Amino acid sequence: MLVKTKYFGEIDLTEDKILEFENGIMGFEEYTRYTILYDREEEKKGNIMWFQSVEEPALALPVISPFYVKKDYNPEVSEELLQPLGEINEENLCILLTLTVPGNVKQTTANLKAPLIVNADTRKGCQAIVENADYEVKYNVYEAIQKMKEEEGDE
Repeated sequence: MLVKTKYFGEIDLTEDKILEFENGIMGFEEYTRYTILYDREEEKKGNIMWFQSVEEPALALPVISPFYVKKDYNPEVSEELLQPLGEINEENLCILLTLTVPGNVKQTTANLKAPLIVNADTRKGCQAIVENADYEVKYNVYEAIQKMKEEEGDE
């Protein structure tokens, strides 16, 4: 299936690359079908990906694995919310955080409070509001990565 995108042009997707978000995502509830795109076609994928709507070409959100910015990320999510996704386990669970990238890259933030959760086996997903009180909507990614590099002695 050919999908038009604002940033990547027309791309050819097979059905197994499409994720179903039955209730859409916050602010875009009417769009329920998405795919994940990478900026490059190389073997080594980058840390930042694009959560692209297959229904609306202009809807593409930068996303990142939470473990790249917060190694101990462990969201508490209601079982009721996850039930429609099918049986979730460590092997099929995919969690992504949406990013906000302002003009100054050092002010880039990730939303720890509302992750995108996907069952890779069923290709069903949802956006959840986590119950963890200490997870921020605007978690500074740049500062978090710098801190991790310092801790690993990788500066």
